[in-house]
Amino acid sequence: MNDMTPLARPERQRKPDWIRVKAPTSVGFAETKQLMRRLNLATVCEEAACPNIGECWTKKHATVMILGDTCTRACAFCNVKTGMPRAVDPLEPEHVAVAAAELGLEHIVITSVDRDDLPDGGAKQFVRVIEALRRNTPSTTIEILTPDFRNKAQAAVESIVEARPDVYNHNLETVPRLYPTIRPGARYYASLRLLESVKRHDPSIFTKSGLMTGLGEERMEVHQVMDDMRSADIDFLTMGQYLQPTPRHAKVQEFTAPKAFEAYAAIARAKGFLLVAASPLTRSSYHAGADFGKLKAAREAKLGRAPAL
Repeated sequence: MNDMTPLARPERQRKPDWIRVKAPTSVGFAETKQLMRRLNLATVCEEAACPNIGECWTKKHATVMILGDTCTRACAFCNVKTGMPRAVDPLEPEHVAVAAAELGLEHIVITSVDRDDLPDGGAKQFVRVIEALRRNTPSTTIEILTPDFRNKAQAAVESIVEARPDVYNHNLETVPRLYPTIRPGARYYASLRLLESVKRHDPSIFTKSGLMTGLGEERMEVHQVMDDMRSADIDFLTMGQYLQPTPRHAKVQEFTAPKAFEAYAAIARAKGFLLVAASPLTRSSYHAGADFGKLKAAREAKLGRAPAL
């Protein structure tokens, strides 16, 4: 026996044809990347290894990740690095506003890492970013994708809602049965209550949440999550295929076919969501600007009013 035989590499899962994307090579992609580096901004597009980065950055659409690039949690699905984050950057809000202006964004999505180390979980920085955008690019609509602000949610949500983002997104990610292994630092019903409290404080703010498929969830469990979301008056549901970012992360249990996403979307629409986006490559901020227009139109139609011009 040869003791020098190299260890076999773990076999990579072969992705189905519908999940493959081309590597980004456009001029627009390079310019967007250069701008983010110049302003010292992190993006979830890069940190979470989003498969849509080439398409979005070519169109100068980027989802800014505030509060640094290091998360205090270690979720089994997420590629963002874990550790002790650096101090909050006081220049970050203005840099986000400059990026929105230079990219010419009509709609911007702001997300963040979890910051369990901060007394407010990072809520004040969301408020400062919203305020900076309102000052510098007042016509840009603002969508935020926040963490759960564990044990601080009530005060955090109240302060952010007062700053009046146009869309408040917080992802449930998966079914409650899988939380202990997939999202161990979070609590399913706490996340539901957070979204419910946004509507309670300001019913005019659109609420949004997302689910991943392929982690071992059952179809009826997904239907129950949809019912829970509607009970919390969530307006917009996004659903996409989970992709394993590294061998250390949770394995893909199943690749959900496009037809199955279509079936989920039909059921969700029947349950009363204003808008549903469901496909293998759907992500929380994918086509968010166009979807915001659809959300407004759907609300106007539900209220029996002509869409505002």
